Amino acid sequence: MDASDLPMVFFTVVSQMSVGTFLVLGVLQIAGRRKHSAATVERLVAPVLYAIGPALVLGLIVSMFHMHDVTHSFNVIRHWQSSWLSREIIFGCAFALFGFVFAILEWFESGALALRQTLAVIAALLGIGLLVSESMIYYSLVAIPAWHSWAVPFQFCATAILLGAIGVAGALMVATFVRLRPAKAPADQSEAEAVAAESAAAATSGSETGVAEATGAEAAAESDAAESGAAAESPVRSGLGAKIKERFAAINSPTSDEEWQLTAATIRGTAIAGALIAIAILVSYPIYVGGLSQGNAAAIAAAHEFSGGAFWSRLILVGVTAILLGFFVFTMAARTTVVKAKALVYLVLATFIIAIVGEFLGRWLHYAAMIKAGL
Repeated sequence: MDASDLPMVFFTVVSQMSVGTFLVLGVLQIAGRRKHSAATVERLVAPVLYAIGPALVLGLIVSMFHMHDVTHSFNVIRHWQSSWLSREIIFGCAFALFGFVFAILEWFESGALALRQTLAVIAALLGIGLLVSESMIYYSLVAIPAWHSWAVPFQFCATAILLGAIGVAGALMVATFVRLRPAKAPADQSEAEAVAAESAAAATSGSETGVAEATGAEAAAESDAAESGAAAESPVRSGLGAKIKERFAAINSPTSDEEWQLTAATIRGTAIAGALIAIAILVSYPIYVGGLSQGNAAAIAAAHEFSGGAFWSRLILVGVTAILLGFFVFTMAARTTVVKAKALVYLVLATFIIAIVGEFLGRWLHYAAMIKAGL
């Protein structure tokens, strides 16, 4: 594989993970509201939602370096009528834009619920369009047998679902871990303020009653100036800052029993979904490589790429991911309480790291198999 393909390895994996995470969140919202309140579901969705956009934007930026000259990326979108690459860029940017607007409205709890749901549906459809465009870029290249195959759209969708499911589980675990931290009450500060207040009261009661009127006028003027300065401060800025602090406090407040029940159920569901997808990936490789080995010279040469150390490492990582998800994560999530969730947090995050390394290896092999027929 050429080193110039590394940006595309990163972009395709990260973008597919972002789309998969968004779609899994949509399923979580729909399924969660059948048994739980909307407030409980939103508490779970919010921490995950705000990790999707930055990841996708980073992937889009990195992908531009694949063109050697970043300015060429703006010319690519001009051929959207006939080019899947143009469509990929358009869908990717549109998905990021609509996802960003939806996240902002969710953050500030602004706009009607119907509006937010509509934006979420549009973003999800754009994300699916991004997956289709990415797949067709490679599938449409008939001269490359390893890419002109059912395995390409399957692997891209499998990456989206696998990393999306584990990504949601990992984000939920991180949020749970943060919420486990005890709130630190500013006891020392409160005590100091109480002492200062008592001292001020004593000084006031013990002061002489004959205070000069000039001094009183000066104090009144200073008070008026302070009030004017406070009024002059931008209400938009202070309101925005207060709203952000309020949202952070609400998101990071301790996990309730109902929220943990939904979290644990979500972890179990994503664990089963991820394990099944991992098994499907393992099963697909013998069929895919076997088909290549029966093809022309380019296909046979591509099949040899799926026989070295990177390929076996890929299979091992996917297999370990399936075992960890299907047995350990699922079982631990069923019996763990929120106050003892740290072990589950570490297990889910370790599984996510193993899975994403395996997917990067799989995408590395995808580009390594770029062998053209007749050349």
